[in-house]
Amino acid sequence: MVASVGASAVVDVYTRRVPNPLTLGIAAVGVAMAATHVSGVSVVGAFAGFALGLLLMLPGHLIGATGGGDVKLFAAVGTLLGPSRIGMAFLYTAMAGGALAMVIALRRRRFGATMERTAALVCTGGANVAEIEGPSADNRFAYAPAIAVGAIVAALGG
Repeated sequence: MVASVGASAVVDVYTRRVPNPLTLGIAAVGVAMAATHVSGVSVVGAFAGFALGLLLMLPGHLIGATGGGDVKLFAAVGTLLGPSRIGMAFLYTAMAGGALAMVIALRRRRFGATMERTAALVCTGGANVAEIEGPSADNRFAYAPAIAVGAIVAALGG
């Protein structure tokens, strides 16, 4: 799992995309590992982890906080972790993503504006997405590294 989420993080950092073949491959490996009893996750568990991962990340995508590739990556990671660990992975991912966002905002000297816009995004349920995602906003960043951290910590039993 470390290799798959690590590769996803590297690709996302350099391209700002998580390609579909990569997420599909991770999901296929997760299901194959479950089918061959290589992991502690059953086939049903792999599909349940996929569905739960998708459900957990989808609202963030719908309000413009994450990209579609991040949603698919997290769902694919669910096949590796299963339903019992994907929820914890989501919490760790959110913490890592928040920390990453703050570091990036500080480096870009936009910490105050980022915090204000994030609060507005949460309070309005995404009503200010157009303002945040404007071409001059300079607020996008690769989220796959946060997913990698969250998945690894959850897999280690954290």
